[in-house]
Order: sequence, then structure tokens, then C-alpha cells
Amino acid sequence: MCNKFDAKVTNFKVIKALKSSKTLTVISYLWSLFSHRNYICMIRWFAAILGYTFFRFPGAILGFLIGSLLDNLIGKKGSSFQQVFQPQQGDRVTPADFELNLLSLASLVIKADGTVNKSELDYVRQYFVQAYGAERANATFRVFNEVIKKRQVSAVHICQLLRSRTRYESRLQILHFLFSIANADGHVSNPEVAEIHKISGYLGVQFRDFESIKAMFFKNPDSAYKILEIERTATDLEVKAAYRNMAKKYHPDKLQHMDAAYQKGAEEKFRKVREAYEQLQKERGF
Repeated sequence: MCNKFDAKVTNFKVIKALKSSKTLTVISYLWSLFSHRNYICMIRWFAAILGYTFFRFPGAILGFLIGSLLDNLIGKKGSSFQQVFQPQQGDRVTPADFELNLLSLASLVIKADGTVNKSELDYVRQYFVQAYGAERANATFRVFNEVIKKRQVSAVHICQLLRSRTRYESRLQILHFLFSIANADGHVSNPEVAEIHKISGYLGVQFRDFESIKAMFFKNPDSAYKILEIERTATDLEVKAAYRNMAKKYHPDKLQHMDAAYQKGAEEKFRKVREAYEQLQKERGF
């Protein structure tokens, strides 16, 4: 949809120029809008200019009406599921787009090791059903299957979109979700780690945060330290400070705006942080 104030200003300036027969003024003004990447509601004005060029003012009115109709039709199409594979306007990701983005990234992780594991597919389906309900989840899967046949999933494009329009905490939870998928069969393979690491970079997630979330799915002597983003040589005071920082970063309250399943994943991540701290408390005796 157009910004109402901007639309009124545009309408006034273009109509004023048309009335004064200043076609070049109209073209110059519209070009200045395009140079600032303000593409919304422009079809009507180009149609108006075209109509004015051939039929003067009556043609401009007719062109404006036809262009307005086209603007509205394109605006409706832009809100569809397939919009995730195209350049988008606006400041945030719609729920439908976010679901399809998430499913697209999940498909990349599932295919990373060259095999499609049933347990991983079941995990994704269960997650979506829990988060959005069976009917909505099934609709998302249907649309994804239709779109994926026509267009290749671009991790770069999807992650650029999410990076610019989601909170950092939400992107951390996306990584946790992807690792959970990879771990659904009881083992996270190296190709899956590599794919998630690549996605992490596209999302703008810091390497320490990536390593922290990764450590939640691997059991080794340094896992607790990696989860808290500290070295084994850290002092007890540094361990306590790291726990406070991580607890603040991963607290589920930061994702209250997300769906129930997403919040559940945040709670699981928060639990891993707490368990890592309790493990170090026990090992160090403080």
C-alpha cells in the first residue's frame, strides 16, 4: 500500500504539472522518486504521462485511472507467499513470508548431506503444525512445493531479507531451529554444519554466537565453555559474568512476539545455557 501522505503530495505535484502542460516537469519529478527507490504507486503516473502525451489532459485522466487499477492488482500480488523469492518492499516480514523463508532454509539444511532424512522432515512438519496449526502448516507446505518447482531457493536472498527485517535474537533462534532439524536423526553431519554456518554468515550472526548454538548439539569437554562463549582459562568471576550475559541474550521474553513453537525453542536454548553454567559450577565447586 502507498503511504497516504506521500501519495497526496505526489498527486498534487503531478496534477499541477499536468495542468500547466509541463510534461518535462512531470518526468523529472517521477525520475527523482525512482532515484530514491520509491517505486510504489508509480504505474498510475507513467500511464498518466503516456495518456497526456497522446490525448492531452483527458488522456492523462484515463491513463491515471488505468494505472491505478494496475497498481492495486500488483499490490495484492506482492503480499502472496511467492513474494519471498522476489524483491520486497516494506520494513518487516509478513507472517506468510516468514514461514516460507523458514521452510526454505530448512530445506537447504535437510538436503545438505545429500540425503533427505524422514526424521528431519517429520521434525519440520511437527514444528510448523505446533506453531501455526495443521491447516495453515499444510497450506504453507503446498505453496512451498509449488514454488520450489519453478524457482531455486536462494539462501543469500532469503537471509538478506531476514537480516534487514528481523531482530538479532530472532536470527539466533533461526540457527537453533536449523541445528534442531539437523539433529533430528540423532547426528549433525559436517555438511549440515557447513550449510548452517554459511546461512549464519548470510544472516549476520557473529561467529561466537554460532559456535555457542552449535555447542548445544555436540557433547565434548569444552561444550559448556563454548555455550557461554568463554575460554577454559576463564576465572570463576568471568564464568558468572558470561552466564549473566548469555541469560540476558537468550531469555525467552525477548521472543514473546514470536509464535509458541518459536518461544519453545527459545526456552530450550535458555535451558542449555543454564545447564552449561550449572555444569561449570559443579566442576569448579562454586
